[in-house]
Amino acid sequence: MTHHQDAIAPHGGKLINRMASAEQRAELLEKADTLPRVQLDERSQSDLELIAIGGFSPLTGFMEQADYSNVVHNMRLSNGLPWSVPITLSVTEEEAAHLSEGSLIRLDSPKGKFVGVLELTQKYTYDKEHEAIHVYRTNDNKHPGVKVVYDQGPVNLAGPVWLLQRESHPLFPNYQIDPADSRSLFREREWKTIVGFQTRNPIHRAHEYIQKCALETVDGLFLHPLVGATKSDDIPADVRMRCYEILMERYYPKNRVILAINPAAMRYAGPREAIFHAMVRKNYGCTHFIVGRDHAGVGDYYGTYDAQHIFDEFEPAELGITPMKFEHAFYCTLTKGMATSKTSPSTPEQRIHLSGTKVREMLRRGELPPPEFSRPEVAAELIKAMRVPSEA
Repeated sequence: MTHHQDAIAPHGGKLINRMASAEQRAELLEKADTLPRVQLDERSQSDLELIAIGGFSPLTGFMEQADYSNVVHNMRLSNGLPWSVPITLSVTEEEAAHLSEGSLIRLDSPKGKFVGVLELTQKYTYDKEHEAIHVYRTNDNKHPGVKVVYDQGPVNLAGPVWLLQRESHPLFPNYQIDPADSRSLFREREWKTIVGFQTRNPIHRAHEYIQKCALETVDGLFLHPLVGATKSDDIPADVRMRCYEILMERYYPKNRVILAINPAAMRYAGPREAIFHAMVRKNYGCTHFIVGRDHAGVGDYYGTYDAQHIFDEFEPAELGITPMKFEHAFYCTLTKGMATSKTSPSTPEQRIHLSGTKVREMLRRGELPPPEFSRPEVAAELIKAMRVPSEA
């Protein structure tokens, strides 16, 4: 078999692997009870996992101060490589006090299970409000990303990490396709151009339309929903995954789409997170990335197309991955099809175009949104989920 080159190199040129070998693992498990420990929250556990599998290449661990401050100020690592969101592990002053630089720290999952190790190279304090204003463009603690920063400890622990072992995802083991695997799938299929799609919502007709527009110009679509921590009112990951499966079965060409989960947590950092999401998909092997209206936004903190404009602040070659920028899509009653303002001559009144909030209200009442907005099978799945009283 001829060996096909990957379509795109990982960010920084090399796919990082920080998964402990069997020997390392045995050695670390032996020391388990003697190591000082830090308990991760859901987000830092996702970050640990993504560093280990290469999703955050070129990072090998949680950021040291030089990288952290350069990312906050300039959207670059200290070596100049574009990177837009700080990846840090924060603890309280009490926790930091008994940890010494140069030592190994045991990392426990939110449930208290030994999952990884940090080689502590640095502890440093940072300015939370400063981070919030630069990264999230606001210091309002009603912003879910800012709230996380304000709620976390004032000391960052930095250094390389090791993940003890790659666990199967409890809900979606068949869709747990790590960057090395997605790259090998793309090679097998001989895809030279692959477009990544980020989503934390069920796919409506508008998303389907832009994905298929993109698919007209590339070899494959990598549908990559985020299944880490999201806001409590976002639709749960298992419901979203069922919706994607329905679409894949009935509405998409089987041999041109791969569905896989992204274990990351949402940061809701709008424009900066759009760049971050693109870098991560580049590590998974995507050559192109769909950037929609208000990508990774929340509330009205960001301008409608800010997440697209931010790509112009970088040279295309330094990002490596090509953004595909789409306008907001809607059903046009004039041309009887999906369109955007770029392709439709309609006036606003001739467009069917529902907000997420409006759709959620309809679903809660058990009403199917119009077929121009949502595939009926997807809507039925959402109604079922919305009407089950939450167990929380």
